[in-house]
Amino acid sequence: MLSSPLPTINALKQPTSDAWVEQAIANLDIILLDHSHCEKKAAGVALNMMFRYPSNTKMVRELTAIAREELEHLEQVNQWLEKRNIPLKPLPPPPYGAGLKAQVRNQEPHRFLDSMLVTGLIEARSHERLGLLAANCPEPELAAFYRSLMTSEARHFGMYWVLADTYFDRKIVMDRLDELAGVESQLLATLHPEPRIHS
Repeated sequence: MLSSPLPTINALKQPTSDAWVEQAIANLDIILLDHSHCEKKAAGVALNMMFRYPSNTKMVRELTAIAREELEHLEQVNQWLEKRNIPLKPLPPPPYGAGLKAQVRNQEPHRFLDSMLVTGLIEARSHERLGLLAANCPEPELAAFYRSLMTSEARHFGMYWVLADTYFDRKIVMDRLDELAGVESQLLATLHPEPRIHS
C-alpha cells in the first residue's frame, strides 16, 4: 500500500490516484525533468502577472517573493538533473495546464481573479504530489528534497488565495474557486500516459 503525504490543501476536490504515484516512482528521471519545467513556468506566471497588473502593489510585492523562490527551486531541481546526468530538454506538456488556462475568462476583472485561482490550484496540487513523492520515493535523499519543497507550495497556494481575497469579495472568490477546483480534478481523472508532475 502506498504511503500518504502530509494533509493536503482542502481546495482540491479529489486526491491523486495511486496509479499516478506508481507511474511517477517508476519514472523519476522524467518527473525531475518535468519538475524543472514546472518551476520555470511558475516563476514565469508570477512575473507575467506583475507585468499585466503593475499597479496592484500588494500583488507585485508578494509575487516578487514567489518568483524568486520558484527560481531558487528551479536551480535546485536542475542540480538534481546534473547529478543524475539528465540533460535539459523540452518535454511535451500534459493537457492539465492548457485545460486550466482555458477556464480563465478573457474580460477583466474576471481574468485577474481566475488567473490567481488557477495558479493557486496548481500550487495546491504540486504540494500534494510532492508530498506523495516524498512519502513513496525509494531514494531517501530525493524523498527528503521533495519534502523540503512542500511548505513552499502550500504557502504559494495560500498567497494566491489571499491576493484573490484581497481584491474580490470572498463569496465570489469561494464560488469561483469551487468551480475551478472541479475542473482541475476532472482534468486529472484520467491518467496521462506520459509521466508528469501534473498528469
